[in-house]
Amino acid sequence: MRIAFLTAGGIAPCLSASIGGLIEQYNTLAPDAELIGYLNGYQGLLLGNSYVFPQEVRDKCEVFYNFGGSPIGNSRVKLTNVDDCTKRGLVKEGQLPLEVAAEQLKSDKIDILHTIGGDDTNTTAADLAKYLEDNGYGLTVVGLPKTIDNDVFPIQQTLGAATAAEQSSRFFQNVANENTTAARQLIIHEVMGRACGWLTARAAHVYHEKIKEYDWLPEGLLNSERWDVDAVWIPEMDFSLKDEIARLNEKMDKHDSVNVFLSEGAGIDQIVAEKEAAGEEIETDAFGHYRLDSLNPGKWFAEKLAKELKAEKVLVQKSGYFARSAAPNEEDLELIKASCVQAAKSALEGVSGVAGLDEDDGGKMSTVAFPRIAGHKPFDIDEPWFGELLAEIGQPKGARVSKDH
Repeated sequence: MRIAFLTAGGIAPCLSASIGGLIEQYNTLAPDAELIGYLNGYQGLLLGNSYVFPQEVRDKCEVFYNFGGSPIGNSRVKLTNVDDCTKRGLVKEGQLPLEVAAEQLKSDKIDILHTIGGDDTNTTAADLAKYLEDNGYGLTVVGLPKTIDNDVFPIQQTLGAATAAEQSSRFFQNVANENTTAARQLIIHEVMGRACGWLTARAAHVYHEKIKEYDWLPEGLLNSERWDVDAVWIPEMDFSLKDEIARLNEKMDKHDSVNVFLSEGAGIDQIVAEKEAAGEEIETDAFGHYRLDSLNPGKWFAEKLAKELKAEKVLVQKSGYFARSAAPNEEDLELIKASCVQAAKSALEGVSGVAGLDEDDGGKMSTVAFPRIAGHKPFDIDEPWFGELLAEIGQPKGARVSKDH
């Protein structure tokens, strides 16, 4: 038996650990199986680039739990985007990427393929699994739900998200001290999250709770209000920028600083509309998503706020790469190991799908059929912990922005 792994999309604090968890399971359940990793995700699959895990590595699989990133590499490839795959030299002119991938798996004599990634990775895995089934390849595909955004339907908690929130909070624990560098200091903490504000909201909540543990001075300069979160802006919540500016001006006058936690997906529609009206062409990736680095939401909001708040200094800091590249924390590692148990068991039983906590089944660990997997699950702004956070920092909740499934 030959079992293959691939990791795809952006990195998250679960990829290396997921490989370790799967190897640990197969060391027990299928010790004679050969384990291989396709290098750089679907790119490696299309090009036939792979790595065979030797016994020496399998015997020390627990080492994978201590690292972030993916030792077998990632890439962003959509197997149904023929033009993109051809342009990048991943397939030849006239070839179908799904067929090339299927034939490579057949050539490599793969019985089980594990895909570790987010919604794009696993919807691509769904396309591949359907192609394999429809064309009689007889191969089982089981995914693991990785994404720091926690935005995959119907997965209750995705792998890596809890760690990313903790690490984003940790990042800002240092950055917040920049409020001492100037009068009327504006700090914008830009957090990853294209269509879902869960990570921004959770990072703000973790940070807000963390500074409650600090030993503050009863009088004078070191006070919690100056270091605290002042605003949390996410895609799922409509808010009046005019009203928020008025509220933040009061905080700036009182504390000489303002701290904003901004989801990179907040305000995207406005930014795109402005750029298109100015005749600018906006780049997209292989999946048709706007490239957020070209939109630069943090800079856009900084320019809007700086003048209105009369900020003497503006600092925009992005925690994304810091947070997503961490090794998993204990909470995530427990979930990763449980998911790997389910994934390996399901794969050996010949059941394809995504192993994770099914929120449509009370959060039960199960293998969710690929057709039920979808991305862009919105954050529920009615979560009690989020409501408590907004109330404590004095921010109106605002109206819910409708997000289609």
